[in-house]
Amino acid sequence: MKRRDFLLTASTALGVSVFPGRWAAAAENGQRKVLYFTRSAGYEHSVVRRKGSELSHSERILTELGQQHDVEVVCTKDGRVFDGDLDQYDVIAFYTSGDLCNPKSSDKAPPMSPQGKQRLLDVIAGGKGFVGFHSATDSFHSKGKSDANQKKGDIDPYIAMLGGEFIKHGPQQETTMRVTDRDFPGLRQLGSSFVLKDEWYTLKNFAPDLHVILVQETKGMQGACYQRPPFPATWARAHAKGRVFYTSMGHREDVWTNSVFQQVLLGSFWWAAGNGNPDLTPNRDQVAPHSDQLSASL
Repeated sequence: MKRRDFLLTASTALGVSVFPGRWAAAAENGQRKVLYFTRSAGYEHSVVRRKGSELSHSERILTELGQQHDVEVVCTKDGRVFDGDLDQYDVIAFYTSGDLCNPKSSDKAPPMSPQGKQRLLDVIAGGKGFVGFHSATDSFHSKGKSDANQKKGDIDPYIAMLGGEFIKHGPQQETTMRVTDRDFPGLRQLGSSFVLKDEWYTLKNFAPDLHVILVQETKGMQGACYQRPPFPATWARAHAKGRVFYTSMGHREDVWTNSVFQQVLLGSFWWAAGNGNPDLTPNRDQVAPHSDQLSASL
């Protein structure tokens, strides 16, 4: 009997069918495998905080989704994993913060080595999928000036791969996410926009080739850092042969159990693993013009 493929549909988790067809390369020769890395060298979010040996909130949800679809999700905070065998993973996912090569961390987990960081970048460029959640943009910050006119050479190569960088956030609040590509996997059921309460990041250093999927609407938001034009909040991009996806959502526990977020999550993994070929034409200038303009408070 053929294995059930992870993210074939979201029917179990969401009550709706989201994805047509099977994985492009069905897992006939072995179970699909995802690495979920959650080391916190900066602020440790509650959704990745473990209590003793128990998995964190987000680790548990991602693991359960994997079990429903016959995919092994390997959860770790140990940065030494990047010195090991990365070829075994179909997708690498990050919910991290800070300089992950720094020996000090909030969770006291071993650091990533500089060689491990380069290996991560190399395997993504070589064809692996990458999914970044929320504070993935708050990892490996660029050096030098903090404004939107940072020189290309100053941008950290991890940030260049991911496609954007965290600046700061204001108070948690409900706000509107505008859907700019309903044809991207997991987005078809969401309509033209949705409202969600979360901790919303302000971002900079956007890669020029972003295919923006969700735009952060800023009109009416509370907080000086949001007084800027709408800007990308969720996107996809090709990184050499690899597939990179990022969403700023995911700070709150209830977001991880929200059906809208789970649809976006499922679609991102399905695509990052090499399925489907949605249009990735760069569209930031069209859907979020002036998004490089930052708030005067930044």
